[in-house]
Amino acid sequence: MTSAPSSALPDSAPSKGAPRSPWRSLRYRSMRWWSVANFVSNAGTWMQLTVQNLLVLQITGSAAATGLSMSVQAAPALLVSLLGGAAVDRWPRKLTAAVSQALLGVVAFVTAVLVALGRLDMTSLMVLAAVTGTIATVDGPACALLGNDLVPKEDVPSAIGVGSLVHNAGRLVGAALAGVAVGFLGTASAYAANGLSFLFVASVIPFLRPAPGAVPQAAAGVRAAIPKQRGAGRSVRGTDQDMTVRQGLAFFARRPRLLALACVTAVSAVFGRNYGLTLAVLVTGPLAGGAGEFGTVSTVLAVGGILGAVLGARMRRPSVRIVGVLAASGALLQVVAGLSPSLAVLLVLVLPMAVVESVSDTAGTSVLQTDPPAHLRGRVLGIWGSIGTVWSLGGPPALGLLMELAGARGALVIGGLIIAGSIAAGFALRARRTAPRVVLRTEGDDVPERAALGTAA
Repeated sequence: MTSAPSSALPDSAPSKGAPRSPWRSLRYRSMRWWSVANFVSNAGTWMQLTVQNLLVLQITGSAAATGLSMSVQAAPALLVSLLGGAAVDRWPRKLTAAVSQALLGVVAFVTAVLVALGRLDMTSLMVLAAVTGTIATVDGPACALLGNDLVPKEDVPSAIGVGSLVHNAGRLVGAALAGVAVGFLGTASAYAANGLSFLFVASVIPFLRPAPGAVPQAAAGVRAAIPKQRGAGRSVRGTDQDMTVRQGLAFFARRPRLLALACVTAVSAVFGRNYGLTLAVLVTGPLAGGAGEFGTVSTVLAVGGILGAVLGARMRRPSVRIVGVLAASGALLQVVAGLSPSLAVLLVLVLPMAVVESVSDTAGTSVLQTDPPAHLRGRVLGIWGSIGTVWSLGGPPALGLLMELAGARGALVIGGLIIAGSIAAGFALRARRTAPRVVLRTEGDDVPERAALGTAA
């Protein structure tokens, strides 16, 4: 960046151009700044991640220790995401995101200093990983919802799609810069660069302004509004209780849309989507390929993900039904991919598989971040983080066991059929429960007989 953001950062009014443009969220200046900040942050994060596993191997010489460090960093998402989401709802969003970004920057700088001095051992590495994971339980939902606060609700899918593109671009740039930085400046430079990227984001956040039509969250305003809705006599203590984790859990459990979204995402995450595992075994096994061929498949998956993010950003009213249809379609493509006779056929199928998965993810994220009322969104994302960690940790072992029993082809075919069948059963059950009913009376009967509309009497 050659200049700092101005103190005003006024947002331009929405243009009269194509309302379904995947880039429509970038019409607003604050969203453009936020996208730039996220690109810088993602590039810094991937610089660090690129060298982190190698660093652990250098310190310990153990692949198991590398996996343990990753688990330690992921563990807080399973244990304290609910509290992190509640904190996001309770505190002002911009302040929460800025502070969490600054704290992550401090952790990165501390790690850089320890690496430069040769003082980073396994104990300090695990402690820093746990601290990073804990801060991330607040930072993740805060930053996700802050981006949505900057645009009108109908442009949230565009903001999410742009965020996905920014994430992929940052990953590519970060991985490339990591090699250059480490080669010239050493491993500590990757951590230092990540720390600077966090501080850049923290410095941009105070200048962000919501676009016309956006409904930004302000914790103080939400908490002040609750007593007015439920009676001016409510005490401050009662207001605080409305911001508890229990309220978020109760809302999630009673919201059929969110429960259905969780079921679709869970079955898809466990029996599909782990293409880095299933397709690697398929390519190197039955298709007799090697690392180069799997690299080609991975590249096609990445391209499909980017195309899907662009298509997903065009949506204006995503729904759980759309997510389910896309997930089932991707599962059927997975079934066909499992039967691929050659690598060429597999490559033809991989692209639409990745596109469908990416569009489905964008639609699901949009529903998740817009369906709950504003004062509950942080807690809903916290709940999602906890349950998502369960299936992300449990999915690969379950899929690995399925491949042991049925082989790579069998795992893809069986997994795809399970996904498609489960979603079809869910649609059928919902249709049965929501079918309109009429009361039919037969002459001489005092008790009416209920029959589904359209059924013969």
